[in-house]
Amino acid sequence: MNSIDMLKNCSLCIRNCKVNRLENKLGFCMSSKDIKVARAELHFWEEPCISGDHGSGTVFFSNCNLRCVFCQNYNISQEGSGKHISIERLSDIFLELQAKGANNINLVTPTHYVPQIIEALKISKTKGLKLPIVYNTNGYDSLDTIKALKGYIDIYLPDFKYFDDKYAIKYSKAYSYKENILKIIDEMITQVGNAKFNENGIIQKGVIVRHLMLPGLLFDSKKVIDSIYNNFGDKLYISIMNQYTPLNKASEYKEINKPLNPKHYDSLIDYALNLGVKNGFIQEEGTDTKAYVPDFNNQGV
Repeated sequence: MNSIDMLKNCSLCIRNCKVNRLENKLGFCMSSKDIKVARAELHFWEEPCISGDHGSGTVFFSNCNLRCVFCQNYNISQEGSGKHISIERLSDIFLELQAKGANNINLVTPTHYVPQIIEALKISKTKGLKLPIVYNTNGYDSLDTIKALKGYIDIYLPDFKYFDDKYAIKYSKAYSYKENILKIIDEMITQVGNAKFNENGIIQKGVIVRHLMLPGLLFDSKKVIDSIYNNFGDKLYISIMNQYTPLNKASEYKEINKPLNPKHYDSLIDYALNLGVKNGFIQEEGTDTKAYVPDFNNQGV
C-alpha cells in the first residue's frame, strides 16, 4: 500500500480525527494532503550527539497535533507559517542538507506528515541519501504511525511532556498523553535498539527522550523521570531540558508565566542521578531565551 493512503482516514496521532486529507479535509492539526515546511537548515542547538560540530539537517514542519500554550515555535505550529512543497521537493531538501555536511536529517514535528515523509525518504535514498534519520516528535503519535516508520527512522527523539494528564489536557489539549507515550517509546526501542555512536560521538541509532521542565511542576517532572527509567532503564538516553521560556499563550496561565526556577532544575537532575540514570543530557544556564528560537523565514525550503 502506498503510504499516502494513510491520509484517507487520518489517525496519524491519537486524536483520530478520521478526516480524508486527500480531499483536503482538515482535522485538529489543520494539515491537508500538502506538506508545509517553515525552515530547512543546519541546526546547532540540539543535543551534542545530534548537532555535533557540523550541525543537524533540520526540517521544521508547519502545523502540529498539539496546541501547547507555551510553544516556542507557535508561529509555525499554531499560526501555520510556512511554505507548501511537494514530496519531490522534500526529497531534494534531504539531499541538499546532506551536501551541506549535516550529521543527520532531523524531522521536527513530523507526525502529521509521516506518509509524505516516507515517500520522500524512498526517493532520496535511491538518489544517495545515507544520513541517519531523526524523528523529533512531541510524543502524541499513534502506535500504528510509529510502526509504519520501521526501517525509515534511525534515531527517535520523542518528548515526554507530562506525567499527570490534567497538565496535558490543560496546557496541550492532549488526553491519554502518558499512556500513549510509554507505548510508543517501547515500539521505538524495539525498532532501533540501544544507542550507537560513531567515532566522533554522533548518534547513529537509538532513542533519546526529552523532558522540558515547566515552572512549578517539579513533582510531575520527577514522575516523568520515574516512568522513563523504571520502564526502560539504560536502553535509552534522557534529555532533561531547562530552556522553558514563557511565550505564546503562557501569559494566560499565571503559574507558568515565569522562568523556570534553577533550583528546581538542579533538584530534578539530582533526583535522576539518585534514581540511577546514567545515560542523559542536561542543559547549561542561559537557554531560556528567545535567542534560541530559530528564524522561520522559509530558509532552505
